[in-house]
Amino acid sequence: MEYLVLGFFTGLSLILAIGAQNIFVIEQGLKKQYIFLVCLICAVSDLLLIFLGIFLFQYFGNYFNKYIELILNILLVIFLVNFIYEKIKIKSNKIDIKRKFKKISLNQIIIKTLGFTYLNPHVYSDTVFFLGNFSKNFSILNKYYFGLGASISSFLFFFFIGYLSKTLSKFLKDDNIWIRINFFIVIFMSLIVAYVLIDIFIFFNIKRT
Repeated sequence: MEYLVLGFFTGLSLILAIGAQNIFVIEQGLKKQYIFLVCLICAVSDLLLIFLGIFLFQYFGNYFNKYIELILNILLVIFLVNFIYEKIKIKSNKIDIKRKFKKISLNQIIIKTLGFTYLNPHVYSDTVFFLGNFSKNFSILNKYYFGLGASISSFLFFFFIGYLSKTLSKFLKDDNIWIRINFFIVIFMSLIVAYVLIDIFIFFNIKRT
């Protein structure tokens, strides 16, 4: 069960950021147009990509040797340190939420939502690379729990910002809110960096003996 919780908070810390996709969901919530569909597409897409990442690393893990695992861990640390640095250097976040909305057709909304989701390079680095790499040494059962936890965080997050967008749009303009959110993300991701660094340290210790 702890892997479910770990997956939930890891997924949440990745998704809690101002980005084009999140702003798009908020704007659709403000429009009150296709909110359920937009949130569902975003959340289901995350679920698919999360499990794709987890089991891609599971499959290729059978061909990994310890040196490849070390390289992946080093790349993971670099990715996380850069992720943390980006959060720390943000002094303020501004969301430009449009107030004048145009009507949009069902086909257009599906294409737009898929575009904001699958044309976003961060979604692949976060779900496929990060979550897949981080969970590569988990047992099969724990991988399912971890992936489920991360997927639950996506479903809750997208439906939350979609249906509470009117209220959220006021708070999201407050720099202090984002300072607190970024502080939580930095602390949580720093703990994960420590976890991966311990794994790297153990590898070099074993090689010495």
